[in-house]
Amino acid sequence: MRNGIVLFSSDRGIAPADLARAAEERGFDTIYVPEHTHIPVRRDALHPTGGEQLPDDRYLRTLDPWTSLATCAAVTQRIGLSTAVCLPVESDPITLAKTVATLDHLSAGRVTIGAGFGWNTDELGDHGVPADRRRTVLKEYLEAMRALWTEEEAAYHGEFVSFGPSWAYPKPPQGRVPVIIGAGGGPKTMRWIARHADGWMTTPIETDVAARAKLLREEWAEAGREGQPDIRVLVAKKPTAEDHADWAAAGASELIWGVPDADESTVLAHLDRLSARLGSAG
Repeated sequence: MRNGIVLFSSDRGIAPADLARAAEERGFDTIYVPEHTHIPVRRDALHPTGGEQLPDDRYLRTLDPWTSLATCAAVTQRIGLSTAVCLPVESDPITLAKTVATLDHLSAGRVTIGAGFGWNTDELGDHGVPADRRRTVLKEYLEAMRALWTEEEAAYHGEFVSFGPSWAYPKPPQGRVPVIIGAGGGPKTMRWIARHADGWMTTPIETDVAARAKLLREEWAEAGREGQPDIRVLVAKKPTAEDHADWAAAGASELIWGVPDADESTVLAHLDRLSARLGSAG
């Protein structure tokens, strides 16, 4: 099972590139960063924890994920580059397809997209995304981006995205860049993933991951998909032996460990402790 790290990157604390370099040196497999383009001051949407208030002000201060990952790519050779999570529907899909393909090209095929539907419906609204259609919008964006990544003359015609035959390079070295959906593992989400994505990333409050993974695999087979879904677990607390057994039973490919949004010395000390713990556990 791989081990990744996630930094809730902001305009203070350790720079993503410095963390990526240090994480690669310590054997971690993937670095993840989040995305919020902005946070409307007046907000009706509840945080996923159910609270009216944000847990802290990092949501207001997040760095652009693709620029951050590009700096990570420039100082590393191996570590995977991903998001936990990005919000594709808050970008123009043609432009985003170019950005992701360029990053994948320049990093020699190291990109995975960890995408969300978007809990902050006020934020989505400022981008013209209807809250009740956000899953449809994301489906169309991903289909359009895959067309641009894989077809010589790409075209797409949907309700929210439409363009005629077009050339778009570079093409990602991987072909279609894998998309992992970070969302609560209910039946509706698992059905959506099986039809439109490549895997599932748990939420921080997810429980009984093996049972939810079983549901995803059933939907995967029903959709006629080959292979197996990629399942990644976002670790939000010190895990127990039961947690590890649950994740193993789920067939998880990667555990994603959080690091603090703090100064470099604090983060590197945390990374050393985590690396030592994982090494002893392995």
